[in-house]
Amino acid sequence: MNSIPQSSETSGWPGALLADLRQLEAAGRLRLVREITTAQGPEVEVDGRKVLLCCSNDYLGLAGDPRLKAAAIAAVEQWGTGSGASRLISGSMTPHHELERAVADWKRTEAALVFNSGYHANVGTIPALVGRGDLIYSDALNHASLIDGARLSRATVRVYRHLDVTHLESLLEKDKGRSGRRLIVTDSVFSMDADEAPLQAICDLADRYGAWVMVDEAHASGVLGPEGAGLVRELGLGERVQVQMGTFGKALGSFGAYVAGAQALIDTLINRARSFVFTTALPPAVVAASQAAIELVRSDDSLRAGLLERVAMLRAALSERGWRVLPGRAPIIPIVIGDDRETMAFADMLYREGGILAVGIRPPTVPEGTSRIRLTITAAHDESHLARIIQALS
Repeated sequence: MNSIPQSSETSGWPGALLADLRQLEAAGRLRLVREITTAQGPEVEVDGRKVLLCCSNDYLGLAGDPRLKAAAIAAVEQWGTGSGASRLISGSMTPHHELERAVADWKRTEAALVFNSGYHANVGTIPALVGRGDLIYSDALNHASLIDGARLSRATVRVYRHLDVTHLESLLEKDKGRSGRRLIVTDSVFSMDADEAPLQAICDLADRYGAWVMVDEAHASGVLGPEGAGLVRELGLGERVQVQMGTFGKALGSFGAYVAGAQALIDTLINRARSFVFTTALPPAVVAASQAAIELVRSDDSLRAGLLERVAMLRAALSERGWRVLPGRAPIIPIVIGDDRETMAFADMLYREGGILAVGIRPPTVPEGTSRIRLTITAAHDESHLARIIQALS
């Protein structure tokens, strides 16, 4: 699908939808699905052509790792292809419990709970913890799943300026006399900017104002911290962050998500998180692959160390060539263009002329006027791949 099909239909169904889609197309904000016809890797095939994949979140290149595949295959042989029901019915199988014990040990928490995706985890966890009469303090650039979870909770939501702890403190101070729970919610590494939340300062404010802290480690899990356990553990804040969330579908090369924390937190989610209660449990093969990935990142630092070295090198090379590269150390390299149409035209040029698949990111995913190419690097990219990227952007 390359554009909205032409139709003489202008009213009724589906004419009204086509009209909406054409408005998106005219604004340069129409989203399209592109079919990848090979397995995930540093290079993939699209439209019968091999291209360099530079937009995947498979940061450690584990999605095709033979050790994860072997774990998944063995789980299929032993446990079958499906879990059959939700976890509270008959779907809570041994692999799910083994993975949760592995996550809790990795994150150094009392317990953990597996969710079917990062979106499930966030939209389920936040409403389970706070509701009407409570207060949520949310970073302005938090992921959509955190925003939606906050909205679903029906708590009062205060949005503080991105990474601005002074603004956060002013909001907490204004609410000082109010009753109800207070929950500060933030990503640790922001998916579109690659910057990191000031977690130490946030925890200090939480202690001062009696708030809880929830940190989404989706883009830090497997990449940052000792054993790849994330930014919370790197900063030694595990005792001060009440809710640690992360995903298996990015650096860990599998699928699903987790929430880690006190046993009381996990028991609360088992009883109150609707996205956990009312969904079929993950297939055993997916769960087994996730556990294998955790064991791998805990035992071998080389993939993570090599990845961060490549990211630093590429960031420096692009900055030297005059590109506006947002700072950071995560394997997300945002190149800000600004205009929506110029961004998409540039992404198309990279694909057609450079053989590089790097998707343009536009509003509402990013703020108005900050459309960008979001390059991502994985441990599977070698020096020749980086040279191709630099050449294409030169």
